[in-house]
Amino acid sequence: QVRLEESGGGLVQAGGSLRLSCAASGRTFSDGPMAWFRQAPGKEREFVTFISRNGDSINYADSVEGRFTVSKDHAKVTVYLQMNNLKAEDTAVYYCAAGFRGGYNTQERNYGYWGQGTQVSVSS
Repeated sequence: QVRLEESGGGLVQAGGSLRLSCAASGRTFSDGPMAWFRQAPGKEREFVTFISRNGDSINYADSVEGRFTVSKDHAKVTVYLQMNNLKAEDTAVYYCAAGFRGGYNTQERNYGYWGQGTQVSVSS
């Protein structure tokens, strides 16, 4: 069983920054590709970013490109999401995903494991 635990969420003013963390534990493939998704109130969960196992392949949603940066610490089996220049529309619960099964990495159905989520609220 893989366990994912997010942290780092909170309330921040527009233009501010937050750094989210997702620590993975359990089966060895928890050190595989990982992703972040988010779900705003009343909306479906949407893709934010993906990072391959070795970090040599990364992609972002257009809405966060240039403002968010994903990184990975292999030793800690932790993935980070640095979020800068936050906007009100970034307000959402942010989820970490692992257990990528192949296919489009932007689709949540292609991930087998999810964290509980961490709330990010941006005031305008």
